[in-house]
Amino acid sequence: MAKLFRAAIMGPPGSGKGTISRRIAQSFGLQYLSSGHYLRECIAANTEAGVLVKTYVERGMLVPDHVMTRLMLPRLEQVIGHSWLLDGFPRTLPQARELNNLCQLDMVINLTVPFETLKDRLSERWVHPASGRVYNMGFNPPLVEGRDDITGEPLIHHDDDKPEALMARLRIYKDVAKPVIDFYKSLGILHSFSGTDTDRIWPYINTVLTNKMDTPHSDARQTQTP
Repeated sequence: MAKLFRAAIMGPPGSGKGTISRRIAQSFGLQYLSSGHYLRECIAANTEAGVLVKTYVERGMLVPDHVMTRLMLPRLEQVIGHSWLLDGFPRTLPQARELNNLCQLDMVINLTVPFETLKDRLSERWVHPASGRVYNMGFNPPLVEGRDDITGEPLIHHDDDKPEALMARLRIYKDVAKPVIDFYKSLGILHSFSGTDTDRIWPYINTVLTNKMDTPHSDARQTQTP
């Protein structure tokens, strides 16, 4: 039986997590688990958790730890016997500790991208709200401008993707993410990748994942791209 491999990916808004996650899932056969997808699913289904989540999302607030763990941990228990990549959870140290109590991750990928690059990417980012599909007018435009490729529904440009709001989002992200990064660094499973071009970062991630998944008892040294 193949060894299970469970990983998580972290990074600020616009860091390329979605693109990298899709490549990892396709290249290594990992199930891609997105907390954003689960949140939208719960809201659409009007479940008890979904109604609660919606009250925070509509006010532009972060969903509290106890709500996120209540939503995510049962989902993860359902796929505990599979290999997967987790995106969007955990976001905070309490969430990371709760996840660690459920299962130990094999690897955490941390993407670091300069502010100017994030600003440029997000200024051209358009989103399909219902599905979470993301488009970029520079390198991943929709087939029809302003319309989702699958449904044809209108795309939106979030106000918090604009430069004046991005700085505040990044400050919040750094404050919340640092304890999580330090936690996984202390466990010896954090691998950080820095750069301005996803295509240049990808080969480093691909190499590390290949080595980790080919070596059942690989060592726990942190990796930092040049």
